[in-house]
Order: sequence, then structure tokens, then C-alpha cells
Amino acid sequence: MMRYELVVLSAGFTGLLSFSLLAVAIGTDYWYIIDVNKPNHTGPDDLSSHSGLWRINEGVNRSSVIPSFTANMSSLSEAERHLLGLHKVVVIVLPLSLVLLVFGWILGLVSSFASRPNLLAGTASYFLFGSLFTLTGVSTYIRYSNQAMEEFKRTVSPENLADVDVSFGWSLAAAWLSYSLEVATALLLMLAARIRQMKGHYDSGVAIAMS
Repeated sequence: MMRYELVVLSAGFTGLLSFSLLAVAIGTDYWYIIDVNKPNHTGPDDLSSHSGLWRINEGVNRSSVIPSFTANMSSLSEAERHLLGLHKVVVIVLPLSLVLLVFGWILGLVSSFASRPNLLAGTASYFLFGSLFTLTGVSTYIRYSNQAMEEFKRTVSPENLADVDVSFGWSLAAAWLSYSLEVATALLLMLAARIRQMKGHYDSGVAIAMS
């Protein structure tokens, strides 16, 4: 039988790593990368850019804040308002998921020391619930980015897009990995709960046999 201590230590490690990766993802600006390679471009400015949840970085020294909550909605088109709405969901849900991870790690620590199957299973369910926030945030960001690119393509000629390469960056990959580790943490806690439950049944059987 797999040792209980090894399983709960593994769950603690994956939970902590999930938090760290999500914190890095939220704080970095490599969610979406636009690489422009114009062969005849002779200007001093780099046309490429990379963006995160809060900022867009253009060239070497230029950056701007994404005005999700400060934009004048009355001056925007319906498509632009929809995009900002999607972005608001992302910047609310992902930090909330980070907070839920903190409380989940604390709950996991308490339940592992208590060694009670019900507490361990409840904490596992909590992690699964929290992982839905991460999944929602990441999925919404992908939808937001794809729709933003579709809107951009409507305003730019195909010739100008020929030298533009767009891709999702490592910040998004870190968020996806964080989600996977949240689920792994939940599964490990469920396994720990099962181990304690089986240990309890075994101890009860031994006590009955010896009485």
C-alpha cells in the first residue's frame, strides 16, 4: 500500500507548484506574442509586441496598460465592448483562483495533519472547484485573444498580415500547467483519503479479530 505520508507530501508539493506557476503567469507579459518581420521595414521601432493580462509591450521600451475598467464604454463599438467584457472576466477570475489556491493549501495542510478521510476528500473537492476558475480564466483568455485577432484582421489588409506571426506565449503555458497541477493535487488528496479509509477498516478488522 502506498504510504500516506508520501501521498500528502506530493499533494502539498503539487499544490504549492500550482500556486507558483499561476502567480508567475498572472504577473508576466508573455500570454500573447505578435512577431512582425517586415523585410523592408527601416524604421527605428520594433513592430513586434507581447502582452499579458495587464499590459501590452511594444518594441523595446513602450508599454501600455489594458484599460479594461477605465475605458469609456460609450465611445466603443459593440465588438470592442464585448472584448473588454471578456478581458474583465479573465482579470477577475484568475486572481480569484490564486486566492483560492492559498486557502486550498492551508486546508490541505490541516486535513493532512488531521488524517481524516472526510476532510481530505472535502479538500480534494475544493481543489477541483478552484481548478474550474483557472480553467475558465485561461479558456476565456484564449477566446478573447482569438476574437481580438479576428477584429484586427478586418481592419488590416492581407498583405500587411503576411509578415505577422502570432502565438500564445509561455505565460499561458504556465497557467495551463497550474490548472493541471490543481487537478493532480485533488487526485492525490482523494488517494490519501482512500488510504486513510482503508487503514481505518484494516485497524477495525484487526481489533475485532483480537477481541
